[in-house]
Amino acid sequence: MNAESDHPTDDRSADDLVVRATELRKAYRVRGRGSQTLAVDGVSFTVGRGESLAIVGESGSGKTTVANMVMGLIQPTSGTVELTGLGSTPGIRRAHERRVRSGYIQLVFQDPYLSLDPRQTVGAALEEVLTLHTELQPDARAARAKELLDAVGLPAEFLTAYPRPLSGGQRQRVAIARALAADPSVIVLDEAVSALDVTVQAQVLRLLARIRAERQVSFIFISHDLAVVNEISDRILVMHRGKVVESGVTQEVMSAPQHPYTKLLMASTPRPGWVPADAVRLRQEFAAALGES
Repeated sequence: MNAESDHPTDDRSADDLVVRATELRKAYRVRGRGSQTLAVDGVSFTVGRGESLAIVGESGSGKTTVANMVMGLIQPTSGTVELTGLGSTPGIRRAHERRVRSGYIQLVFQDPYLSLDPRQTVGAALEEVLTLHTELQPDARAARAKELLDAVGLPAEFLTAYPRPLSGGQRQRVAIARALAADPSVIVLDEAVSALDVTVQAQVLRLLARIRAERQVSFIFISHDLAVVNEISDRILVMHRGKVVESGVTQEVMSAPQHPYTKLLMASTPRPGWVPADAVRLRQEFAAALGES
């Protein structure tokens, strides 16, 4: 579907949805000028229970700004984000409200080393989340932390490890385990595998697919990589300059892209038989169509 937005014409019941974003818009003032720049312009979408939605685009497309608005890290200039059972949640909340929200939706960053405290063991990081979001006693928390590591394919001895000596893939598994510790309905993954090599990427993607199948957790997967998106998502939004230019079922969009920008992204993705010159040509044509040099 070639669309400016994936507007909520969704016929699923409210109980089947975990996120509904409506006409999200984020404008930033340009320093030294009286003007504003639009980072996100009229983006709408829904996420179903157990569904994986990918939001894709190159740097500057607005995809991470959308993720931050969904997470409640930044306030929309206009529009709303509704989380099932929590209502509309714009802006920064009180500590209790932030805790309730973080129990519903968790974020996995691109670089887990930056989001993990290097002075804190893996076990302590997991138990910290369990202390905030459960009423488990210390022995039960320790047992649950061990279960979480097992769920992401890491042995119990990692509980006493610190982040620094771990590999990138191991740290990302710890970050996923920490997100799962809150037992969220939704996990936002912001370029969560882009810093990993191809082999480790594949391992983490298989892990995420298994977790989604077992726990019926929903994913919002932020990425620039259509090859990764094809592996992990049911539906896709393609963003360019703050707007959704194409949306639909991932396999349908990938097999028959309609918008020139989607075609450009696909032509820029290395794969068997890939011809880099095609990507260069399409980028030049796209730039010309936009009136750019």
